[in-house]
Amino acid sequence: MSGRDVIAELFTSIRNGFMVNLSDVTVPFSKLKLSVVKILKDEGFIKYFEVNSLDDYRRVIKIGLKYAHDGSSVIRSIKRVSTPGRRIYVKKTDIPKVQRGFGICILSSSQGVVTGRVARLANTGGELIGLVY
Repeated sequence: MSGRDVIAELFTSIRNGFMVNLSDVTVPFSKLKLSVVKILKDEGFIKYFEVNSLDDYRRVIKIGLKYAHDGSSVIRSIKRVSTPGRRIYVKKTDIPKVQRGFGICILSSSQGVVTGRVARLANTGGELIGLVY
């Protein structure tokens, strides 16, 4: 199952959950997904997340979706940039600012999975995983 793009599946689950106004979505567990979900929680794009065990071998991540007061989703766009077939790497000077600072870019760097702002402060580049605004 190494041909699957787990981050694209995560982003699609979140996007589809917002489209049908779900309160939460559940995705299969992986360490990379957990790192991305932690960033989304820290930046205020989701309400909560929790890791649940289905049995001894399978775990899932339950993600609480966040809506504005008017019922619209907090996340307007969530896009996968680097894919398994086409990796996109950025230098520390080329890290994009998303929506003039109102969105975030998620990078996989030598410091781990971080936001673009943290990567700029750490003076490091990396693989551009996705954009969220």
